[in-house]
Amino acid sequence: MMVRYWSPFQEMETLRRQLDQAFNDVTSAVEPTSSAQWHPAIRLVESGDSYMLTVHLPGVEPHDIDVQVTREAVEVKGDRRQPDIAEGDRVLYDNTRYGSFRRLISLPEPVRNDAASADLRDGKLVLTLPKVEEVRNKVVKISLTPNVEDRETPAIAAEASATGVESDA
Repeated sequence: MMVRYWSPFQEMETLRRQLDQAFNDVTSAVEPTSSAQWHPAIRLVESGDSYMLTVHLPGVEPHDIDVQVTREAVEVKGDRRQPDIAEGDRVLYDNTRYGSFRRLISLPEPVRNDAASADLRDGKLVLTLPKVEEVRNKVVKISLTPNVEDRETPAIAAEASATGVESDA
């Protein structure tokens, strides 16, 4: 007799993959006119005075990527081409999605799009997006005037002279 252990997390992962595939099939059937054939995964991290946007683009060449940054959003679009196979070879299984892609990412706060930078390594496009100066948390030193209680404010003096009452302030 063989004992088999039940793994609820493995069952949930299998169910999640099946639902993802079902929704992908339905989406592609409903939106056949959509120009984007796949959507790369993204990750947006706030890091002090900037944002780091990582876009996973394995198998995409740099010349096939177009990145546009505005103060409020980032658009990444391009094309992942299917690799050529040698004559006589045949593909038995390929789960990779090919074709055009487009992601439009809204940013939570405005950024300095003229100072944005990009780096593509190991299939990951990393964009550094500095926040605009107004949005950054600034520390401002405020100087206090000594002996504020000893001075009579002009408003109290003016009120006292208008009413004829002497001020105790």
